[in-house]
Amino acid sequence: MADLRALSDELVDRLRPLGTPERADGQRRYLKSTLTHLGVAMPQIRDTVRDFVRAHPDLDAAAYSDLVITLWQRRVYELRQVAVLLMERSASGLDASALDLVERLLRDAHTWALVDPLAIGVTGRIALNDARAWSRLDSWIVADDLWVRRAALLAHLPSLKADSEMFGHFAASADAVLDEREFFIRKAIGWVLREVGKRDPQAVVAWLEARTPLVSGVTIREAVKYLPAADRERLLAAFRPAAPRPR
Repeated sequence: MADLRALSDELVDRLRPLGTPERADGQRRYLKSTLTHLGVAMPQIRDTVRDFVRAHPDLDAAAYSDLVITLWQRRVYELRQVAVLLMERSASGLDASALDLVERLLRDAHTWALVDPLAIGVTGRIALNDARAWSRLDSWIVADDLWVRRAALLAHLPSLKADSEMFGHFAASADAVLDEREFFIRKAIGWVLREVGKRDPQAVVAWLEARTPLVSGVTIREAVKYLPAADRERLLAAFRPAAPRPR
């Protein structure tokens, strides 16, 4: 059995010399984080994960899953980044049962910097390979946690790149949270629409035209970035912010 504490200590020893107090302080303030920060840049974290995996070819999928939990519980930002990267590396071999762990991490992440790769690089890739994931995402879109709802939207991105027919599922998910005031939800809807607009602009135009009185400014400004100029200008000209709904 792998010594999980020793492995996590090894990762700290690999990462600590790469960090700076200035970067740590900047990260902590930018992310409004309560975690410990070592101040390591993301490219160096990626290199560390690559070297660590090469140094431990004997670790199996179960050991890596247990290591993810151990790293996460240490409440060090860079170790949580490592945990996410390890999950990304194994995502193609995971099925919908792994979403129990992913949801636990999402609910404890409290920042887009951890949520977004868990949503796209892990959940999105699981959904590509296991159709059972979509029913779980349907429950996430109405979850009581902001970051779980954001993940339910962003997880569509890998599938939308592979299959334009998935736009209907995304549209239904977006409709479920269209009246949310949360910036991170509004931005996520716009982000996915922006990416779809690169490949299927008319699908985005049609979706926005039917919802112009309902979408937020954050959503529409993001969504129209790659649309044809005439469509972009027409949609922005027609946009009128909806009056806030009573809560």
